[in-house]
Amino acid sequence: QVQLVESGGGLVQPGGSLRLSCAASRSIESFATMGWYRQAPGKEREFVARIATAGIRMYADSVKGRFTIPKDNAKNALYLEMNSLAPEDTAVYYCAARPGLGVPTGTSDYNYWGQGTQVTVSS
Repeated sequence: QVQLVESGGGLVQPGGSLRLSCAASRSIESFATMGWYRQAPGKEREFVARIATAGIRMYADSVKGRFTIPKDNAKNALYLEMNSLAPEDTAVYYCAARPGLGVPTGTSDYNYWGQGTQVTVSS
């Protein structure tokens, strides 16, 4: 069974930065796509960013230009680097992985999920 473990969440002031990490229990090169989603209280889980094996990255419009999604194959780790954070970025952030080919279009297209890490942006 694949395990994804997120870390790096916390409380940050508006305009600040955070780096989330997602550690996988097996080689992340075995996943065609990995991504980050987030869920705020009372809202549905929403797409944040994803990266495919070939390195193609996609971002939600709400985070474009502020967030990046690097990965380190040697460490089996995925990251989410978040800058210029705003209160509306407050949510639980989830790492997800999809072994199969094809472009994922929603949460059901990912096979594995982490437990989430809380990010709170507040002064």
